[in-house]
Amino acid sequence: MSESLLFDAVMLLGFGLVFVLIFRRLGLGATLGYLVAGALVGPQALGLVGGAEDKISVAELGITLLLFIVGLELNPARLWRLKKEIFGLGLMQVVFCGIAVSAVVWLITQFSPAAALALGLPLALSSTAQVLPMLQSAGRLRTPFGERAFSILLFQDLSIVPLITIVAVMSRNPADAAGPPGWLLFIYTVLAVAGLILIGRYCLRPLFRIIGNMGEREMFVFAGLFTVIAAAALMEALHLSTALGAFVAGVMLADSPYRHELEADVEPFRSILLGLFFLAVGMMLDLHAIAERPFFVVGMALALIATKLAIIMGLGLLFKMTWRGALALGLLLSQGGEFGFVLFAQAQNAMLIAPEAASLFGAIVTLSMATTPFLMKITQRVRTEPETDGGTREGPMSDGANALIVGYGRFGQTVGQMLIAQGVPVTLIDTDIEMIDVAANFGAKVYYGDGTRLELLRQAGAAEAELILFCTDGDQVTPELVEAVHDSFPKAAIFVRAYDRRSLIKLKGAPVRGVVREVLESAIKMARMAMSSLGIEDEEIARTEDMYRARDKERLKAQVEAGDLRAAVDRIITQPLRGGEEV
Repeated sequence: MSESLLFDAVMLLGFGLVFVLIFRRLGLGATLGYLVAGALVGPQALGLVGGAEDKISVAELGITLLLFIVGLELNPARLWRLKKEIFGLGLMQVVFCGIAVSAVVWLITQFSPAAALALGLPLALSSTAQVLPMLQSAGRLRTPFGERAFSILLFQDLSIVPLITIVAVMSRNPADAAGPPGWLLFIYTVLAVAGLILIGRYCLRPLFRIIGNMGEREMFVFAGLFTVIAAAALMEALHLSTALGAFVAGVMLADSPYRHELEADVEPFRSILLGLFFLAVGMMLDLHAIAERPFFVVGMALALIATKLAIIMGLGLLFKMTWRGALALGLLLSQGGEFGFVLFAQAQNAMLIAPEAASLFGAIVTLSMATTPFLMKITQRVRTEPETDGGTREGPMSDGANALIVGYGRFGQTVGQMLIAQGVPVTLIDTDIEMIDVAANFGAKVYYGDGTRLELLRQAGAAEAELILFCTDGDQVTPELVEAVHDSFPKAAIFVRAYDRRSLIKLKGAPVRGVVREVLESAIKMARMAMSSLGIEDEEIARTEDMYRARDKERLKAQVEAGDLRAAVDRIITQPLRGGEEV
């Protein structure tokens, strides 16, 4: 048994590695490489590996982990801001695409209306496991375009419950009468989400605080995986979407101080399991069904893509997207999704479709997924051409600037304006669309982009720049990022805006020319103003400032050397210091 598992692992990993490298080299993405590799090693091609159903049940954890990581990037406030896109654009996409695709299935196959609906509604859903990694790798997940795509995918995940209910209502299988009714599943969903929110706030955060105080990184890995799997298990026990449970758990931890650690720990498992998922999907591809009815499978896949493209593009235009953006959104979401396999099995158990139909439409879903990288590649020129109405935002270009400023908020604006005042050519980069538009009204040219991506920094001219200044808010700049930037652009001096002492301690040993705590100087200035208003003499105020700076410098040095915030705690001023006391 162990030899069989080892052999399967070698074959899957080996074929996956080779084909992903090939397809990435061709610019077609990893997903297509995994699908082709899985189809080749599967039972219907070379027959090197079997048991695709068992492997996909484990690999579906990759989708769950993916949604957890996405949840970590979306705090509740930002999620609330997207409510119009989620419940407006998302709802309309599922309803209109579901009805339209069901009609196409009914017209082409002449199946019964119930069977056409059981097949068409799942085909309205797109592949979260394929689309989100594509957005992440392109650095577009947090852009307006990426947020719209994500909103649709999130609503599709929410729609799993009503779609299962619809299939159950149409069921011809007497055994389904014993299952929970749709209204009860809805109540389960609300209670489960509320329960996860309470658990996240009152249990998970204290748990991670304890682990953080212990300083055991391995425990973070265990706790992170436990959080994801427990949330998924709770939802599965209630016959709900496991990915939805993991997403809610991620959102509850999105504004916690443990977000980055959790994301870093869970990401490798997500990548491996997601790759295994697509390998298993490729293994399940029914090549015989395609060989027997190739024109039907290809034609139905093309009809699915064309129908969803037309409807999603129309909805994008309705929501005031540019036609290029709407086209890109339609192409990106034009494929069938992994939840189609789940709903096809549900429809088969409900005796609405035959096993042959489930297998045939499973092949159609897989084929449609395989077309997405090709469609995105061949339409790239059309989708990215600049518009005359200014609807698309220009990416950073290398214009010979001496300084690159990443983050043009209240901190970066001050740094940038002072450098510009001295005639230093500056390139400004930010991801806040609203801020970019406001800055343009005041004559500042800010390029859109994620300044933590090396390829974007290179495009912006980092190889020739003398300064790279990270002025971003929060704790985004890690030692690993600084090392990578320094290795890639050794000519540039790196300066970092640190959120607090913890951020500064983490950057110990990193190749930075300077680190500035963002509120230190303004806090000292306010303290001086406050003392002055109390009538304290300027000389005494200056002495107090010098005393504080010396103690703070001594304490910070000890903290950095020890890597511990509690170091030199005795240097904190907790009582009045009189003139003769030592600093």
